[in-house]
Amino acid sequence: MPIQTLSRLADMDARQWDAMLPDDQPFLRHAFLSALEESGSVGGRTGWTPAHRVLAGDDGRLLAAAPAYLKSHSYGEYVFDWSWADACQRAGIRYYPKLLVGIPFTPVAGARLLGKPDAALSLVGALAAEVDEARCSGVHVNFTDAATDALLGAADGWLERLGCQYHWSNRGYRDFQDFLDALSSRKRKQLRKEREQVAGQGIDFVWMEGGELSEAHWDFVHACYSSTYEVRGQEPYLQRAFFSLLGERMPEAVRVVFAHRGGRPVAMAFSLVGGDTLYGRYWGCLAEFDRLHFETCFYQGLDFAIGHGLGRFDAGAQGEHKLIRGFEPVITRSWHRLGHPGLRDAVREFLEQERAGVLAYAQEARAALPYRQDGSD
Repeated sequence: MPIQTLSRLADMDARQWDAMLPDDQPFLRHAFLSALEESGSVGGRTGWTPAHRVLAGDDGRLLAAAPAYLKSHSYGEYVFDWSWADACQRAGIRYYPKLLVGIPFTPVAGARLLGKPDAALSLVGALAAEVDEARCSGVHVNFTDAATDALLGAADGWLERLGCQYHWSNRGYRDFQDFLDALSSRKRKQLRKEREQVAGQGIDFVWMEGGELSEAHWDFVHACYSSTYEVRGQEPYLQRAFFSLLGERMPEAVRVVFAHRGGRPVAMAFSLVGGDTLYGRYWGCLAEFDRLHFETCFYQGLDFAIGHGLGRFDAGAQGEHKLIRGFEPVITRSWHRLGHPGLRDAVREFLEQERAGVLAYAQEARAALPYRQDGSD
């Protein structure tokens, strides 16, 4: 049975697609991915051309799938291969277009090859053929889960790349104070002081779910989100319509916390909930306040996760400042199959060196965690 390419996820029945998902992570849902397409956040001239791979049985039932995009650049991926592309340009080797299997603008690990192992294995072969037959320079499968790691790790020709993020785990805390009590005295005082500084500026917070948000709320959310790009002179990835579509199609997963001062909103943090995890995604402010970022993006999320019995808070990629706030280093993985032999050999050597550095860094980073050791304070 041939692997087909879908240029519009709207052409796939949402129930069939969602039935393939192994867990409750929201980013793989038909509603999320189709909202990206229909809002114009991907497709068109964005450099993200939807090219989802699907395998259907003779009866039309979906057997396997992979969210995939042809890329003409490397923006919005969070697994950085700019140096590979630059080396190719200097050597006269074509690097773009490349095929990316992953979620646009979303550095969250999860399933990438959907379906039962035998069917998903057919996708692995088809993706390898894309490179071997020179239809693209390479295939990149970003932020994978254990099942995808097992499939690609057992296949020939795939190069594994490690990364490091910072996630917070709920150790059965009763409330935020219980979490603070688990920290060393110095770090406990620092976090408490930061929260007091924000409260002392007259700022309070309101959490809302997707179904409670009006178009005016979404206008504010997008304005804040866009501001984080505008200060760097960049265009935001997500279009305004994306937020309205998400609010319509999966409101139960949406959480937004608004920071108010004098009864008016001044900042927000947008999150999604799936399974036992809070996923912090976008933040922005329309006025500058001391320590507001830490409170809105981290402490409010910790409060929410504890209060709702969630086991994990994934606050996004990068950010060593998360370590002293209790977020622990977590290894992430991506997989790469490259067509040009010289490029493949050079990247393999680079990744071996990088791997050792990432593992050493993650181990060293644990020394910066704020938790009390052996009952000490």
